[in-house]
Amino acid sequence: NGTARPSARGVTIEAEQVFSNCPKYLQKREWYGSDAAGRGTGTVRHGEALTPDQLRRVRAADTFFVASAGPDGVDTSHRGGNPGFLRADAPRELSWRDYPGNAMFLTLGNLEADGRAGLLLLDWETGTTLQLSGLAHTEYGPEGRVTRFRVERTAETPAGSPLRWSPPEYSPANPAAA
Repeated sequence: NGTARPSARGVTIEAEQVFSNCPKYLQKREWYGSDAAGRGTGTVRHGEALTPDQLRRVRAADTFFVASAGPDGVDTSHRGGNPGFLRADAPRELSWRDYPGNAMFLTLGNLEADGRAGLLLLDWETGTTLQLSGLAHTEYGPEGRVTRFRVERTAETPAGSPLRWSPPEYSPANPAAA
């Protein structure tokens, strides 16, 4: 947690509270560099459901970030696994198994208190970003925890990030995708 302020070089973040996320399911990538000239060259495409191309990219994702809010603030956490761990069950329905991590349960607790959530998926090689907002809840069953996300809004930005990364070296801790 902290404060972000505009600065001459972009944004300055003053950290007030920091904790480490579980590194277990992080894919290793090498940074290729930046394509600042191509940043944000495409028109942002908005929608209320995932397109067939977006569904394909969601199903191929090995990493995404989930933002949630609770009574004490907001949180953004990493979720990772082998391609297929993030399921696109329908154009407005996603789900993922909750793998054991740092046992802090910030995201799960926030979703229990307030189901609003945002997901960010990156195309690491092109910089295209896919932002999803909607409602999420976690189901508890004999197979473990599964979080279900209902898409309400989509925003895709071609070349939205100037950063370019290599294909992943998958974490050995990743469970097999179902």
